Amino acid sequence: MQQVKENDQVTVHYQGSLANGEIFESSSDSGPLSFRVGSGTALPSFERAVIGMKPGETRAISIGPEEGYGPRYEELVIRVKRENLGREQELQPGMVVAMNLEKEGQQHRLPAMIMELDDEHATVDFNHPLAGQELFYSITVTEIRAATGE
Repeated sequence: MQQVKENDQVTVHYQGSLANGEIFESSSDSGPLSFRVGSGTALPSFERAVIGMKPGETRAISIGPEEGYGPRYEELVIRVKRENLGREQELQPGMVVAMNLEKEGQQHRLPAMIMELDDEHATVDFNHPLAGQELFYSITVTEIRAATGE
């Protein structure tokens, strides 16, 4: 029976959860994921996990922060003037907004989650929402197509 190899195009169903059991991502919501193994489309440790799997096989894996979305950095939680967040919509904690930041003379637009608000300031977090978390995935391979040389 065919097994997944580097460069194969695979389709998987998956569910991602946190240590507390909270599901953060699932193909039952977004549809199956198709990717070429080794392309960097998915987390590298997720892609490596499917190597050797056969169609219909399910595997459970865990991915630590260092191989997932990195550690959580407290210095990426900052307090800004509320006026810097714009006025297009009513701001609320938990909302993700795009903010402009300057680094080395260049402007970058980055997502930030609003953590707290008062009348004049907001505390925003530029960490990825899954930073610092161990991720648990259940992966089922549904299809394998051999590399075509593309």
